[in-house]
Amino acid sequence: MLEEIRIDSLGVIEQAAAEFAEGLTVLTGETGAGKTMVVTSLHLLAGARADPGRIRAGAEKAVVEGRFSLAGASSADQVREVVDGAGGELDDDAVIAVRSVASDGRSRAYLGGRSVPVGTLAEFAGPLLTVHGQNDQLRLLRPERQRDLLDAFAGAPALKALAKYQSLREEWLAARAELADRTTRSRELALEQDHLTAALAEIDGAEPLPGEDVETVAKIKRLSDLDSLREAADTSYAALTGSGYGSDGEGAGSVLDLLGTVRAALSGSDDAALRGLSERVEEAATVAGDVANELGAYLSDLPSDPSELEHLLLRQSELKTLTRKYAPDIDGVLAWADEARERLAGIDTSAEGLAALQGRVTELETGLVAAASALTAARVKAAGTLGKKVTGELRKLAMGGASITVDVAPDPDESGIVVDGAPRRAGAHGTDAVEFRLVAHDGANPLPIGKSASGGELSRVMLALEVVLAATEQGLTMVFDEVDAGVGGKAAVEIGRRLAALAQRHQVIVVTHLPQVAAFADTHLTVGKQTAKKSVTSTLTALSREERIAELARMLAGLGDSDTGRAHAEELLEAAESDKIAQTGNHKGE
Repeated sequence: MLEEIRIDSLGVIEQAAAEFAEGLTVLTGETGAGKTMVVTSLHLLAGARADPGRIRAGAEKAVVEGRFSLAGASSADQVREVVDGAGGELDDDAVIAVRSVASDGRSRAYLGGRSVPVGTLAEFAGPLLTVHGQNDQLRLLRPERQRDLLDAFAGAPALKALAKYQSLREEWLAARAELADRTTRSRELALEQDHLTAALAEIDGAEPLPGEDVETVAKIKRLSDLDSLREAADTSYAALTGSGYGSDGEGAGSVLDLLGTVRAALSGSDDAALRGLSERVEEAATVAGDVANELGAYLSDLPSDPSELEHLLLRQSELKTLTRKYAPDIDGVLAWADEARERLAGIDTSAEGLAALQGRVTELETGLVAAASALTAARVKAAGTLGKKVTGELRKLAMGGASITVDVAPDPDESGIVVDGAPRRAGAHGTDAVEFRLVAHDGANPLPIGKSASGGELSRVMLALEVVLAATEQGLTMVFDEVDAGVGGKAAVEIGRRLAALAQRHQVIVVTHLPQVAAFADTHLTVGKQTAKKSVTSTLTALSREERIAELARMLAGLGDSDTGRAHAEELLEAAESDKIAQTGNHKGE
C-alpha cells in the first residue's frame, strides 16, 4: 500500500506531504485547491507521461516521492523481482519511488535508491497501484479495454489460451508470408537460383586458394626481373666462391680463399695481437660462407622455364575475373561463395517445396483455430459470471433496475480463419469482439454502454467492475478521481458504501466533492488553498473528527460552521460510521 507521499512544485502545490493508512482515504477541498495534482503525482509514480506544463510557475522542476509497503500485497514477490532487477533496495519491506520532471521536459525516475527508466517505474507500480480518473471512464468505452477487463476477470484459463493463440498466430503469419513470397516470386527466385548456380560453378572451376592473388602478383614481379636478379646473385656467388653458380671447377682469388690465406698468416704469427685478429677473420669467413650458401639456394629456386611467367599472367587474369565480379580480393570471393551456397540451399522453387510449406501453413492454422476456439470458450464462460456480478454491484449503487451483459461475438472477416463455423479476423488478441451492454431499466433493450450510460452511470459501472475484479486480490492501492461525478443523493451514499466495502480488502484513495462519499472515510485529507497577490499555494492536511465535521458541513451546500451545518454533517458521519461497522461484521461473517 501507499504509506507516504511528498510533492514539490507540482501545479498549485509548492510543497506538501501526507501519510496514508489502510482503508478508505478521501481527499476533499475547494475547487482549484489542487486535489487533481495529488492524483497527477500518483500518475507520475505509476510511470505516466510527464507534462512540464504541470510544474509550478517559477520552479525548475517538480518532484514526487512515494513510499510503498509490500506487506500483505498479493503481488509482493513480483514487485520485489522488479526492484531487485533494477538494483534497488528495500527498506523494511518498503520501497521508495521518486519521479522528477524538469521545466525543459526531461524526466527522471528512481526506485529503491537507483536511477531507472520510467518504464521500470511503471512495471513496479503496475501490480501495486491503479489510478482511475475521468479519462479511465472514457477508456472503458473502448472495445479493447472491455476485452482486457473480461480477460482479467477470466484469469488463468483465458490468459493461458491467449498466450498460446498469440504464439501460434506469430508462427502462422510468418509461414503464410513466406508461402506468399515464394508463390509470387517464384520466377524471380528461379532466376536467382540460376545466377547463384552459374557463379558457384565459375568459382569452383577456377579453384582459387586463399591469398592466391597476392602471391601470384609477387611471383610475377620476381619473374619480370629474372635476368637482372640472376646476374646480381651469380656475380656475388662467383666473387665469394671463385666460380659462377653451376659451373665446373674453382676460380682464383675468391673471397673465401683470400680470407683463408689471411687467417693462416695471422694464426701462424708469434704476436698475440695478430693471433687475436685471426679469430675475427675466421668469423668473417664463416659469414661469407653462409651468404654463399644462401645465394646458391636463391639461384636454384629461380625458374628455369621461360614459359612460367606466361602461365602466371594467365592465372592472374583468371583471378581478376573473379575479383571483378564477386569481391575485391580472392579471400572475399571465397566468402561470397560460402554465402551463395547457404542462400542457394534456402531457395526451393520446386512444387514439392511449396507443397511442404503449404502443409506447414495448414497445420499452424489448425492449431490457431483450436487455440482461438479455446480462448472464445473461456471468454464466453467468464462473460456470464462477470455480467451477473457487475449487475449485483450496480444494484448496490442505486441502479437496481439496471443490468450489465458482456457480449462475446465473432469478429467477422471473410478473408480470416474459420472458427466454430464462422469466418473471423485473426486479430492480435483473438477472434472475438467483446462489448459491454447496459440494460438501463427493466424492459429496456441492452445497448453499448457508450450509447446508453450517462456520466454518473458510467462512473458507477466502472466502480462496480473494479469491485468485482479486485475481489480475488489483496493489498492494491486504488485511486479514484471524482468517480462520483454526475451523482448525488442516494446514489452518492451507495458509492460511498461500496468504496468502504472495497477498502476492506484494498487501500482506496478517493478524490470527491460529495459529503455522502467523504463521510465513509477512515482517513480524511483536505487540500487547502492560500491565495497571495501573485500565486496560489495548496496544503495537504489530515483532519481530526471535529475538523471532518466542519469540512463535511462546508461540502453540504456551503453551510460552513453553522449549527445547522454541523448537525447535518455529524448526522451524516455517524450514519456512515454505523454502516461501516455493519459492513465489517458482515464481511467477517462471510
